[in-house]
Parts: sequence; structure tokens; C-alpha cells
Amino acid sequence: MTAQQPIGSGFGAHSTTADVLAGLDLAGKLAVVTGGSSGLGLETTRALRGAGATVVAAVRRPEAAPEAFTAVDGVEVRRLDLGDQTSVHTFADEFLASGRGIDILINNAGVMALPETRLGPGWEAQFATNHLGHYTLTNRLWTALAADGGARVVALSSAGHRYSPIRWDDVVFANGYDKAVAYGQSKTAIALFAVHLDALGREHQVRSFAVAPGAIMTPLQRHMTRGEMVALGWIDDQGNTAPGFKTPEQGAATQVWAAASPQLTHTGGVYLEDCDIAPLSQDDAPGVRPYAVDPEQAARLWTLSAQLTGTNAFANR
Repeated sequence: MTAQQPIGSGFGAHSTTADVLAGLDLAGKLAVVTGGSSGLGLETTRALRGAGATVVAAVRRPEAAPEAFTAVDGVEVRRLDLGDQTSVHTFADEFLASGRGIDILINNAGVMALPETRLGPGWEAQFATNHLGHYTLTNRLWTALAADGGARVVALSSAGHRYSPIRWDDVVFANGYDKAVAYGQSKTAIALFAVHLDALGREHQVRSFAVAPGAIMTPLQRHMTRGEMVALGWIDDQGNTAPGFKTPEQGAATQVWAAASPQLTHTGGVYLEDCDIAPLSQDDAPGVRPYAVDPEQAARLWTLSAQLTGTNAFANR
């Protein structure tokens, strides 16, 4: 496992997708981007296509995608609802039937601050969508990821992981719901997913990273009220975005860097922010909480996720 400490990448919070991809040619690479027609996913799709990659945008509403891609040519759009395990399996079946390998999988899509919502067999919706949907997707696409070696899986966590570790005694919030804590748990789960997937995948030359994109105004905040965002200091009373928020090009830079940078060759299982490996942090300083990158917690979550979804590409390995 790579050490959880910065490497001095030369990039930072203000770096853009163009900066981190400068001089890189991704022609011949195939990338799958969940939520690839909106917010950071759209900027990621645009950047990867601009560098020459073939991009499959896996989106919940494919009928709305053509409008999003008016300035991006050649994107393949496929339906995927991460909150519906049947939809995830259908997407994977159809992709695998094409016989193609995957070089880059960016688990970008997500939901935030939902009112209490139950999916499937009573799963809390943020955990089900942000983590379990991507867990199943990645496992079902494993043969395509491992086909040629060198693939990377990038999982979108956030600084919101600080709101909660995994609540082992009540993962599904059966005994009281808090939307911020539920969001935080889902983002911790995503970071732990990347840790254990990297441990399982590196012998197959498949490496995994968790990414915190930073603060960006995107459709992700659609379930939050203006008052909530004012209280958090994200906007002022006039609706102006607070200083320190990134542009979409800056916000997507870290996941694009994770997906393509040669600086991360032979690296994986770490949490990234501002286009570098993040330091460990116990307080409010930038970085990642130790519980979100703990290998034992990661293995325990993988076992739980396999039990909940009935899917595990590594069950007999």
C-alpha cells in the first residue's frame, strides 16, 4: 500500500483538468464515467475526450445527455441508476457483452443530503447509491478492468467523510436518521472501498484511488436549502459563493490526475486531494481521517458490501 503522504506533485487546489493532462495522450484508452453528463462528471468527460480517450458516460437520464454533450463529440451514453442494483447489473451485462476492456473507471456520480429515503431491501439511499451501487458496478466490471492490466479505478469521496466513520452498529440508519451523517458515512465507505480494491487488484495491475474534489457548486447540492448553505458558509445572504470554492475545471482536476497521471504509476490505495496524495489529519486541517483509510475497516466493509449485494468478483480468488 502506498504511504498516505504528499508526493509534491507540482499541482494544487487551483490546478485545472487542462493543467494535469497537459502533454498526455489518452488515445486508445477507454474510460467509463458515472454521472458523466453533469457537474464534475461532465467536466471529467470533456477533459478525457479532449485528451483522446473513448468515454462511456453512464447516466441516470440518458435522454437528457445530448444537450449536455453539445460541445463534446463522440461520447457513448448508457443508462445507469446506481440506486437500483438491477440497473447496475444490466449496465454491466451490456458493457461486458461488447468485449471491450476498461482502462479508467471513474465512480463519480452521487447524491447528497437526501431526506430519509430507502432503496432496495431498506438500504439508506446515500449509502446505497454512493457506495453500494459503485461497489457492485466495479465488481461486475472486474474482468474488463483486469483484461489488459494497468487500469485505474477512481472513487469520488469528499471532505464530508469527516462527518462520520462507518456506523457498524447501524449502517442503514434504522434507529434515527441524520442526512449529513449519512452522507459522511457514504463518503467514508467510498474511501475504504478504494483501499481494499487496491489491495485486491494490484496483483492484477489494477490500482484504485479515492478522491476529494474540494468545494464546488454543482447539481449535487440540489437537495439542500439556501438557508442550509448560508449556515454552512457556502454562500452569503445574497447567494454569492464563498471564496475558496473551485471551478468545475479545478474540481475535476484531482480525479482526472488520478485517472491518467504517470506520477501515480505503481501507486494506489490512497486518498487524494488538490492533485496530490493527502496527509493524514486528526483535526480540521486538510487531509483524510485515519478511519477512512484503515485497511482493517476497509476489509470489513468489503465483506459487508458483498453480503448486502450478493456480488464479489474476488469470492473465489
